[in-house]
Amino acid sequence: MAQRVVTVNDVLGGHVVLDIECLDRVYLNAYVPILQSSGQVVAFMTQHLGMPIPSPALMEKISTRFRRSVESFAEANGIPWVRFGKDARKADVMAPYLRKAAATGRSQVAAIGVAQEFQRVWAAYQRDTATAAPQYTFAKADRRVTCYYFYLWDEDFGPAFIKVCAYFPYPAKIWVNGHEWAKRQAARAGLGYRELSNGFAACGDPAALQQICDRLGPGTIEVFAQRWLHRLPMPFGPADQRAGYWWEISMRQVEVSRTLVLDAPRRARAFFEALIADNLDIGRPANVEIIFNRHIRRDTPGVFRTAIDRPTIGPDTGGVVLNLFYKHSRVKQYLKDGKAMRIETVVNSPRDLACLARLPHLGELQDKARAINRRILEAERAGQGTVLASPAFERIAHPSVDAEGRRTPALRFGDPRVMALAGALCATLLAATGITNKSLRALMTGLLHAPYTPGQMTYDLRRLRLAGLIARIGHTHRYTLTPDGIKVAVFYTKLHNRLLRPLLAADQPQAPPELRAALRAIDQHVDAYIARARLTQAA
Repeated sequence: MAQRVVTVNDVLGGHVVLDIECLDRVYLNAYVPILQSSGQVVAFMTQHLGMPIPSPALMEKISTRFRRSVESFAEANGIPWVRFGKDARKADVMAPYLRKAAATGRSQVAAIGVAQEFQRVWAAYQRDTATAAPQYTFAKADRRVTCYYFYLWDEDFGPAFIKVCAYFPYPAKIWVNGHEWAKRQAARAGLGYRELSNGFAACGDPAALQQICDRLGPGTIEVFAQRWLHRLPMPFGPADQRAGYWWEISMRQVEVSRTLVLDAPRRARAFFEALIADNLDIGRPANVEIIFNRHIRRDTPGVFRTAIDRPTIGPDTGGVVLNLFYKHSRVKQYLKDGKAMRIETVVNSPRDLACLARLPHLGELQDKARAINRRILEAERAGQGTVLASPAFERIAHPSVDAEGRRTPALRFGDPRVMALAGALCATLLAATGITNKSLRALMTGLLHAPYTPGQMTYDLRRLRLAGLIARIGHTHRYTLTPDGIKVAVFYTKLHNRLLRPLLAADQPQAPPELRAALRAIDQHVDAYIARARLTQAA
């Protein structure tokens, strides 16, 4: 007996014991806004520092003072000093120091890492002039400079780090983990939970845990960042800050996750592999358009594709990751520790989601990313929820008359025009802007390989609407698919493409041998019945 296929609707319809949405890894830029143009650099040196000539020697003086202050800070506080190798994984190198710091239970700098990296910094170029005094032009350039990694253990956020470039204008990066913050807040609230490698496996009060995750916002992260920027040795001091020379924060990469923990981990891997096989086309532009809720035109830059990868590091090594790419961002879907389904929207550019990059806009970005996580599950539900109840099928496959006497023509399975219409609706299944006569007509022409007039499209739209498969968007000439419309389109297309076409080609060499053997057995039985009935076969 064939094993029953587990679908996403089976799993999400009663086998999820914990469903948590939370910020995951958050990677931030820290920059001084009024040091981003050459004129601002000159103003800093002449007006703020009071120097008559803006010179690169002033930048080197500040940088040298900063490097010495970091070394003194490490020595005075007994902080380990680590020089990163060329190919070293910084997280692995620093893990023992973070564990040691965590054991103390108090906020501290666990270790300071030093690396040589390329950074976008200000470079000075001397200009040839007739005057005796030198003159310089300042321009941004990529230079290999010293960077300091302050690895922190924080009572609120747990492990984190702040990276500071040791050259003007001293850009910085800040990394925190939302799940680590939520774990500490849950422990303080006396909320019992079990951990995943980066998340939650179980909780006695899921609603209270979700409320904790919802509390993490831009204000909490801003307080953390500014507290440590004031505590660590930095190139600028209080006088510079009062003059406006201080770091502000923007979003560089934000991961927003949804974790669904299953009650039967033994079925999780089989379910997820089936899910991937059924959604390999989830990265098509039409699908990306609705999942990210962004309109995609022909000239929209970026890559729109689905990629299947295997993690090379971490506890999920050897598993499978479904990646859906959109511009600079992506959605990851994978099994977490073999027992939970994790969906992560990784936003590498907030503008991909029509958000501004400054940290105060994190709440808006998180709302949009959570909606993306929700929509990808809805798309997968639509793709696998294709079983039609008999009354619905009969209503659609046979002509009918409504209470007002309007006759609804049938949409019979197998009719070439109906099958092309179902395929066209599947292609627009996730169209964010809706369905129009023009957009659907173009798809129908390609599927029918024959002329298809606007009048025919109008007729087909009418029978789709009367059958309850599409609904008009108010005050527009656009339509959206109804739940029945989604089911009919997917059911007709799947039944034809995945069942009937392979079976009708079962006697061809490319068909599986067992299927060809079964077909030969059927032919033999049919021939035997014909012979016993003494029916003459046509020549």
